[in-house]
Amino acid sequence: MKNILLPTDFSENAKNAIDYAMHFFKHELCTFYILNVQKASHYTSDDLMVAPANTSIHQSVISDAKKKLDILIKKLQEQHSQENYTFKSITDYDTFTDAIKQAVRSKNIDLIMMGTNGATGANEIVFGSNTLNVIRKIDCPVIAIPQGYQFKELKTVLYTIDYNDYFNPDGIEPLLDTVQKHKASLRILKIKEDETVTIADFDDKKHMKEFFKGINHTFHSIINVPTALAIASFVQIMNVDMTAMFIQRETFLDRFFNGSETSKISYGTRVPLLIMHTN
Repeated sequence: MKNILLPTDFSENAKNAIDYAMHFFKHELCTFYILNVQKASHYTSDDLMVAPANTSIHQSVISDAKKKLDILIKKLQEQHSQENYTFKSITDYDTFTDAIKQAVRSKNIDLIMMGTNGATGANEIVFGSNTLNVIRKIDCPVIAIPQGYQFKELKTVLYTIDYNDYFNPDGIEPLLDTVQKHKASLRILKIKEDETVTIADFDDKKHMKEFFKGINHTFHSIINVPTALAIASFVQIMNVDMTAMFIQRETFLDRFFNGSETSKISYGTRVPLLIMHTN
């Protein structure tokens, strides 16, 4: 059984990510923990003054969130009654990342699935601070779902690796689970932004070929192209349905989201993004 954490602020972005999760884990035995985090800074003294005298500030702030979560869970139970899904609610009065971290630890969470939580444009989704903080600070796999992205069958997954990294299977289980469950093809892409050296065949291609031998996979490399542009191009050309990467190299992650010093191209995505962590 998988334990999945679904943070929500009851926005359309969060609702869309939950809907994606319901389709993504179809026919699996899952417990979904739906988490809403309330921050004290969102409330004024007037909000707290209307609470009954025998009610704590903490209870006053989260009572409305609990009611909304109960309504949401009841709706999900009705919509997915044929699935092996269990739904549980969590409300917390804390900073967002601290609440996520506590839930991951106490509920033995296997995966966090959440919306991009950022601004949207015609051609890209910009990752918001909450999503980036979870990706960077929480040691748990994350799938970030672009706002408005509707689930479709996963046929192709793109796994990207920084040119200076060597393949390490530690922590790669979420990628394996995804590809195997959905019977998707795997495209493995190594990226180098400059041309200081010539890209040769992967030094560790043999290792990866053996590791992924039961999966339909191909190897690709690209040089002298900004990371964000390389990934976006492969997503479009190969009709990629999800991208995946490790967070182990901060520099690669920064180039992925913010662009390099030379390119200044930031990452925009039209497909879900799986972020994994080394063990």
